Amino acid sequence: MANTNAIEMLSDHSGPIKLLQLPEEVRFSLRIDVSLIAKASKALGFKLPDQIGARTDVETGYAAMLGPDEWVIKTSAEDRDSIAFAFTKLYKTTPHSLTDISDREISILLEGGEVTDLLAIGNPLDFRKFKVGRSERTLFDTAQIVLHRDRDDSFKLDVWRSFFPHVWGMLVVGNRELAVKI
Repeated sequence: MANTNAIEMLSDHSGPIKLLQLPEEVRFSLRIDVSLIAKASKALGFKLPDQIGARTDVETGYAAMLGPDEWVIKTSAEDRDSIAFAFTKLYKTTPHSLTDISDREISILLEGGEVTDLLAIGNPLDFRKFKVGRSERTLFDTAQIVLHRDRDDSFKLDVWRSFFPHVWGMLVVGNRELAVKI
């Protein structure tokens, strides 16, 4: 029987940028005092980054520092339970908050030579300073997003589910405008 709650995956190739809604991902939000990240890193199984905007990539995902005491962790479905269990054990000695936010956000892949031009329609960042391997919380138009730069011509944009239609619509229109050089 088909899942009636499943979201139809979207893609757009109407302009120079490939836009693709990505499959759902396992994500956690971790809030912990920065002085305790060594303990959190041990529970996670890899080193958490210690600078805002920095990201640690591993085979099964990544961890990105978004604020002075905040990380987003993306992992495989197979690792979801073991991470949750490790942090439950850690909570006995180390105060923190680990929340599964997998259902909160939808990710969009943006690829192509003019990707920074497309992002600039809704974001004020200077993308010349946004290095590969960086992740940052920012805005797209009025919607809060987390933007990840994976290559010079490739970004992943994470947006809250409720703002997805607005952000997707702006990206599609902007992509079409880039195609006709508006």
